[in-house]
Amino acid sequence: MFSDREILSVVEMLKNENLDVRTVTLGLNLLDCASDDIGRFTDNIYARITGAAKNLVKMCDEVGDKYGIPVVNKRISVSPIAVAGAPFNAQQMLRVANTLNEAAGAARVDFIGGFTALVEKGIARGDRALIEAMPEALTGTQRVCASVNVASTRAGINIDAVLLMGRTIKEAARLTADRDGLACAKLCVFANIPQDIPFMAGAYLGVGEADAVINVGVSGPGVVKKAIDRATASNPNLNLGQISEIIKHTAYKVTRIGELIGREVAQRLGIKFGVVDLSLAPTPNVGDSVGEIFQSLGLANIGVPGSTVALALLNDAVKKGGAFASSKVGGLSGAFIPVSEDLNISRAAAQGHLSIEKLEAMTCVCSVGLDMVAIPGDTSEETLAAIIADEMAIGVINKKTTATRLIPVPGKKAGDHAFFGGLLGESVIMPVNNATGENRFLRRGGLIPSPIHSLVN
Repeated sequence: MFSDREILSVVEMLKNENLDVRTVTLGLNLLDCASDDIGRFTDNIYARITGAAKNLVKMCDEVGDKYGIPVVNKRISVSPIAVAGAPFNAQQMLRVANTLNEAAGAARVDFIGGFTALVEKGIARGDRALIEAMPEALTGTQRVCASVNVASTRAGINIDAVLLMGRTIKEAARLTADRDGLACAKLCVFANIPQDIPFMAGAYLGVGEADAVINVGVSGPGVVKKAIDRATASNPNLNLGQISEIIKHTAYKVTRIGELIGREVAQRLGIKFGVVDLSLAPTPNVGDSVGEIFQSLGLANIGVPGSTVALALLNDAVKKGGAFASSKVGGLSGAFIPVSEDLNISRAAAQGHLSIEKLEAMTCVCSVGLDMVAIPGDTSEETLAAIIADEMAIGVINKKTTATRLIPVPGKKAGDHAFFGGLLGESVIMPVNNATGENRFLRRGGLIPSPIHSLVN
């Protein structure tokens, strides 16, 4: 039985500390929808998605109401379209994207992910067609999200793919110039992409997954911050080891809630339960910030010296606490530092405390990477590709997942503001070294080999 104190603690988290289940994501295998006829293929995937997801939103709302825990987003992830739709050209891939968008609308979900290509070692015909279709697909749809895996620890870094993504991001930004390059906010470039991410824009269902699975993403940066604040108010002399324990216990509570909601939704839908992604996912709301946790730990702002080690502590404690709370942990699982989506991080960037270089250093010890970073619109394709390649190297060498979600905002320069709206927030445009210059190193192309593995087996 739960004690009165434990019950009241959870009630406080829900009422005042922005605790919620950020997303319940239904993963669907579309490989059995395959056809060389585009009309039959789109009909198959529409029927598959709308049939499997027809009760998703209803069940999430019912389970959320039952426990008093809101499920903020309901989402769908599907098999990589570059694989399922391998025979098709770019125009046909665009048609597939529109079908995904229509199916997501019919199912009443917020986003659908899986407009995805896996090109860490080479680019197949279907991969190239999908990537070519991405700018127009992301511009013309509201719910479709895209991801491309260009590197892995086993394969190395596909620089040809990285250069292609630099061009693709620039074109997506150009097509949505009137919305500050918004299409780029729905596109992630990955190294070591997991197969079970519930969070957008990276979510897709891997080829090693079941036909249908429920994956859950929780959120609790506000809960973690308040737990640290309470503990340090009662004992200002807490050391960092003791604070780590507090974060672990808090992460345990947050993850158990995600596990509870996810398992019940899965049971009601008659679908296999997958994983809980224990990432701390912030929003632009006050009190729901990863950046504020840094201040509670004792730093003046995120980005000042000490930020990397503070993030390492936070990320490790979240993983340890969450892993104990769930038998199935997956996805990204750590702490997100998306610039525009976190009010405190966005302010730190505007005040000059946080640079892209410091962000890159911090990504060595946390989840995701350079996330929702607005940069000058005149940043060259090669410089974009170089930023991506640097981040990919961190993931490949450190055997971790990392990614970029870069937004070159057309017509704006460093110091201006970009506005994306909703959960995407707003941000100052951060300066970039050699923004408009060329990069002959990247232009060489090819595959940067993978690191040695035999010595660690």
